[in-house]
Amino acid sequence: MLKENTLKIDPYLDLEQEILKLKSQLNAVILAHYYQDSEIQDIADYIGDSFELSKKAAATNAEVIVFCGVKFMAEAAHILNPGKKVLIPDLKAGCSLEDSCPPDKFKKFREQHPNHVAVTYINCSAEVKALSDVIVTSSSAEAIINSIPADKEIIFAPDKHLGNYLIKKTGRNMVLWDGSCVVHENFSERELIRIKTNHPKAIIIAHPECPANLLEYAEYIGSTSGMLNYTKMHNGSEFIVLTEPDIIHQMHKLSPDSVFYDVPSLGQAGCTSCSTCPFMKMNSLEKLYLCMKNQSPEIILPDSIKIPAKRALDRMIAGKF
Repeated sequence: MLKENTLKIDPYLDLEQEILKLKSQLNAVILAHYYQDSEIQDIADYIGDSFELSKKAAATNAEVIVFCGVKFMAEAAHILNPGKKVLIPDLKAGCSLEDSCPPDKFKKFREQHPNHVAVTYINCSAEVKALSDVIVTSSSAEAIINSIPADKEIIFAPDKHLGNYLIKKTGRNMVLWDGSCVVHENFSERELIRIKTNHPKAIIIAHPECPANLLEYAEYIGSTSGMLNYTKMHNGSEFIVLTEPDIIHQMHKLSPDSVFYDVPSLGQAGCTSCSTCPFMKMNSLEKLYLCMKNQSPEIILPDSIKIPAKRALDRMIAGKF
């Protein structure tokens, strides 16, 4: 329906100006993830990773939160702000990690490990958050895991690659859920080697959702915000970026004298845009305009999910178990 509606928008309409007008009328704040298209990033009030945007959502005074990202992010904003309206441009914008961890199967997984603390990556459904003890992001996970008493056993879901990375970083022996991100898992090692061979001075930076064989090449591993800060501190360098390539838009702004190379997916040699997240790209300026104009789609969750999920998210915001 949204796709059909976008075709009815006046092609001469200044979407940016209309969105800004609606933002004022609604007393709204626009949040955008680094993986959104550049035009959405440029119109947003705040740009960030999952952790940064969760904190912005929890602290905002706006009456309406418009979340340009994927559904689990908008759900988290709704849970953290029970009295505010949360809109998302496309309700179908999901996540491969969320899909890999269905709530009914995760519930059984928890029941099989009754004495374990459930540490769950934010890339999951609200239902899975409600079944978890604490939510983490890639930037907060290590500190939160280190705050869990050593005598407590841990399960980590849903990203097995991030989980394996955190086992190495923390020394904790965690039971891992078998999930992964379709974007990070499919980077081509062969293409990475080819780009590095052609640009030997380029620094390889990677998100910890990448498989271990790719992380072995990285000179810096960190969250999306961590990668941005790293490139900012090394302005004038060359970088090979192992994460969703739309983050490079912000990297150019923060490190204008640097050169950036994105890595194609498996079987996509020579492709410059094959590693993008298909879910993040479901949002557009047209859909952003329509969701604000119609105040729909809106995220609505029952208290039976919101209340336990908020406990787990509050621990994430606090930064400890």
